[in-house]
Amino acid sequence: MRSVRQCSRQGCKSPAVATLTYVYADSTAVLGPLAQHAEPHCYDLCEDHANRMSVPRGWSVLHIDRSATDVPLDPNDLYALASAVKEAKEKPELKPEEPREPLTPPSADGPRRGHLRILPPQG
Repeated sequence: MRSVRQCSRQGCKSPAVATLTYVYADSTAVLGPLAQHAEPHCYDLCEDHANRMSVPRGWSVLHIDRSATDVPLDPNDLYALASAVKEAKEKPELKPEEPREPLTPPSADGPRRGHLRILPPQG
Protein backbone atom coordinates (compact mmCIF):
# COMPACT_ATOMS: atom_id res chain seq x y z
CA MET A 1 0.00 0.00 0.00
CA ARG A 2 1.42 3.34 -1.05
CA SER A 3 1.40 6.19 1.44
CA VAL A 4 -0.79 9.19 0.68
CA ARG A 5 1.08 11.33 3.19
CA GLN A 6 3.83 13.59 1.96
CA CYS A 7 7.23 14.35 3.41
CA SER A 8 7.07 16.88 6.25
CA ARG A 9 10.06 18.82 4.92
CA GLN A 10 8.98 22.16 3.50
CA GLY A 11 8.80 22.16 -0.28
CA CYS A 12 9.13 18.38 -0.63
CA LYS A 13 6.25 16.66 -2.39
CA SER A 14 7.65 13.11 -2.25
CA PRO A 15 5.66 10.37 -0.49
CA ALA A 16 6.57 9.70 3.14
CA VAL A 17 8.25 6.37 3.95
CA ALA A 18 9.58 6.93 7.49
CA THR A 19 8.54 8.62 10.73
CA LEU A 20 10.92 10.67 12.85
CA THR A 21 10.33 11.54 16.48
CA TYR A 22 12.54 13.15 19.11
CA VAL A 23 13.15 12.34 22.77
CA TYR A 24 14.39 15.75 23.87
CA ALA A 25 15.17 14.68 27.44
CA ASP A 26 17.64 12.07 26.14
CA SER A 27 18.89 13.99 23.10
CA THR A 28 17.80 11.08 20.89
CA ALA A 29 16.12 10.99 17.48
CA VAL A 30 14.15 7.84 16.59
CA LEU A 31 13.74 7.08 12.86
CA GLY A 32 11.55 4.15 11.93
CA PRO A 33 8.91 2.88 9.54
CA LEU A 34 6.07 5.17 8.59
CA ALA A 35 3.50 5.30 11.38
CA GLN A 36 -0.01 4.17 10.44
CA HIS A 37 -1.46 7.57 11.35
CA ALA A 38 0.00 11.06 11.34
CA GLU A 39 0.88 11.97 14.91
CA PRO A 40 1.57 15.41 16.37
CA HIS A 41 5.23 16.05 17.18
CA CYS A 42 6.31 13.38 14.66
CA TYR A 43 7.68 14.05 11.21
CA ASP A 44 7.01 11.94 8.13
CA LEU A 45 10.03 11.83 5.82
CA CYS A 46 10.57 10.69 2.23
CA GLU A 47 13.33 8.19 1.41
CA ASP A 48 15.80 10.93 0.44
CA HIS A 49 15.31 13.03 3.59
CA ALA A 50 15.28 9.96 5.85
CA ASN A 51 18.66 8.85 4.43
CA ARG A 52 20.20 12.34 4.71
CA MET A 53 18.86 13.14 8.18
CA SER A 54 21.35 14.58 10.65
CA VAL A 55 21.04 15.54 14.31
CA PRO A 56 22.78 18.18 16.43
CA ARG A 57 26.18 17.41 17.92
CA GLY A 58 25.83 15.32 21.07
CA TRP A 59 22.55 13.72 19.98
CA SER A 60 22.17 10.06 19.07
CA VAL A 61 20.02 8.48 16.36
CA LEU A 62 18.13 5.25 16.87
CA HIS A 63 17.37 3.66 13.47
CA ILE A 64 14.60 1.08 13.32
CA ASP A 65 14.84 -1.24 10.33
CA ARG A 66 12.34 0.06 7.78
CA SER A 67 12.75 -2.88 5.39
CA ALA A 68 10.88 -5.30 7.67
CA THR A 69 7.43 -3.77 7.27
CA ASP A 70 5.49 -7.05 6.98
CA VAL A 71 4.37 -6.74 10.62
CA PRO A 72 1.73 -4.03 11.07
CA LEU A 73 2.90 -1.38 13.50
CA ASP A 74 0.80 0.21 16.19
CA PRO A 75 0.87 4.02 15.82
CA ASN A 76 2.34 4.23 19.31
CA ASP A 77 5.30 1.93 18.59
CA LEU A 78 7.78 4.79 18.14
CA TYR A 79 6.56 6.46 21.32
CA ALA A 80 6.89 3.17 23.21
CA LEU A 81 10.41 2.70 21.88
CA ALA A 82 11.37 6.26 22.74
CA SER A 83 10.00 5.75 26.27
CA ALA A 84 11.99 2.52 26.64
CA VAL A 85 15.18 4.34 25.63
CA LYS A 86 14.44 7.05 28.18
CA GLU A 87 13.75 4.53 30.97
CA ALA A 88 16.95 2.62 30.21
CA LYS A 89 19.01 5.80 30.56
CA GLU A 90 17.28 6.83 33.79
CA LYS A 91 17.40 3.44 35.50
CA PRO A 92 19.97 3.61 38.31
CA GLU A 93 22.02 0.59 39.23
CA LEU A 94 20.36 -1.37 41.99
CA LYS A 95 22.12 -1.11 45.33
CA PRO A 96 21.05 -2.74 48.58
CA GLU A 97 19.39 -0.24 50.85
CA GLU A 98 21.31 0.63 53.98
CA PRO A 99 19.42 0.15 57.24
CA ARG A 100 18.13 3.40 58.65
CA GLU A 101 18.20 4.44 62.25
CA PRO A 102 14.75 5.08 63.72
CA LEU A 103 13.88 8.74 64.01
CA THR A 104 13.72 9.97 67.56
CA PRO A 105 12.54 13.49 68.21
CA PRO A 106 15.40 15.54 69.70
CA SER A 107 12.97 18.24 70.80
CA ALA A 108 9.28 18.92 71.10
CA ASP A 109 9.24 20.08 67.47
CA GLY A 110 10.51 16.71 66.17
CA PRO A 111 13.46 15.94 63.92
CA ARG A 112 14.00 18.02 60.79
CA ARG A 113 14.31 16.86 57.20
CA GLY A 114 15.23 19.83 55.09
CA HIS A 115 12.57 22.47 55.63
CA LEU A 116 10.02 19.94 56.98
CA ARG A 117 9.55 18.59 60.50
CA ILE A 118 8.38 15.14 61.54
CA LEU A 119 5.90 15.60 64.33
CA PRO A 120 5.31 12.99 67.03
CA PRO A 121 1.90 11.27 67.00
CA GLN A 122 -0.81 13.16 68.83
CA GLY A 123 -3.10 11.50 71.13
